[in-house]
Amino acid sequence: MKINRISLLNYRNLREVNVSFSPKINCLIGSNGMGKTNLLDAVYYLSFCKSTVTVSDNSNILHDEPYFMLQGFYVSDSGIEEEISCGLKRGDKKQFKRNGKNYERLSDHIGSIPLVMVSPADNELIAGGSEERRRFMDVVISQYDKEYLSALIRYNRALQQRNVMLRGEYAPDGEMMSLIEEMMVAEAVRIHAGRRQFVDELVPIFSQFHNAITGDSEQVSLRYRSHMNDEDLGALLAASRADDRNLGYTSKGVHRDELVMQLGGYPIKKEGSQGQNKSFLVSLKLAQFDFLRRKGGETPLLLLDDIFDKLDSGRVEQIVNLVSGDSFGQIFITDVNREHIDAILDRIDSGYRLFEVKKGEVELLKEKDV
Repeated sequence: MKINRISLLNYRNLREVNVSFSPKINCLIGSNGMGKTNLLDAVYYLSFCKSTVTVSDNSNILHDEPYFMLQGFYVSDSGIEEEISCGLKRGDKKQFKRNGKNYERLSDHIGSIPLVMVSPADNELIAGGSEERRRFMDVVISQYDKEYLSALIRYNRALQQRNVMLRGEYAPDGEMMSLIEEMMVAEAVRIHAGRRQFVDELVPIFSQFHNAITGDSEQVSLRYRSHMNDEDLGALLAASRADDRNLGYTSKGVHRDELVMQLGGYPIKKEGSQGQNKSFLVSLKLAQFDFLRRKGGETPLLLLDDIFDKLDSGRVEQIVNLVSGDSFGQIFITDVNREHIDAILDRIDSGYRLFEVKKGEVELLKEKDV
């Protein structure tokens, strides 16, 4: 999948932008706050129906403007053209369209435009709580498995109902609690199987990328931890009712799953330097890219936002060599340093376009076709 062109109005600090992209490498340079990340965020938004920058959709509208509009013009690996558009007026629901037709549910769009983004915010995968790592698994799996996403939605709905009953003034009705727990278990079986298969397939790919980037100099590991790995969830939920009533929430289930990340046999959160963490995260996201490409049949877009900060020149060179290869498709790279970008472009034998983003405006500086 490639995005040939994007057109936007009033998106964050980008008032009016129309940009045609290279089918291979697109580099965006500019000082911080000029709009580089916002342009990548607009591309991301058209894939996931949401921003990476803010939870509130209205916050994506340029100050003092009544709406924003996004249009992306794509071509699939097989040559099929697609137009994805989104519009939002302040106070209204956003409207998403594919080839001019409205989606009934936004979840139907997820996976249509596969995309992987690497950004400084990914550090939360290491530094943040377990919900960040579950979200990572869910976002990847949902891009190629619609039933997984549906099961996740249904599970969370049942979980919310159980928590409401736990927090009620009176003791929960046993029969009703059993029905809710049965619904949770039915969906949890599907979720657990999807996550376990995903991690099992991801780990060897992740290891290959990490070894290539670091020269096989660090021992890292990924492991999926879940209550359901060794125990029956239905029995766990029934046995924990009294304790959960005291806690006021459900303590067992796939909503407590964890993706364990280790460096040298210890949690990377405690052991890793900034450079080691960055290498780990980039390897993880490149593995995600490769996984989606194999599973979904379409080559995802790859967005690399300020990823070279905190990495030494050797690791930067290895990453550039990896992503400029034939197994990767269209790539977007941002950096504040023109010299960094020029050095990258000089080392690759690939087509590219170099843009400068300044005060919300985008200018093409140079290009090369191959």
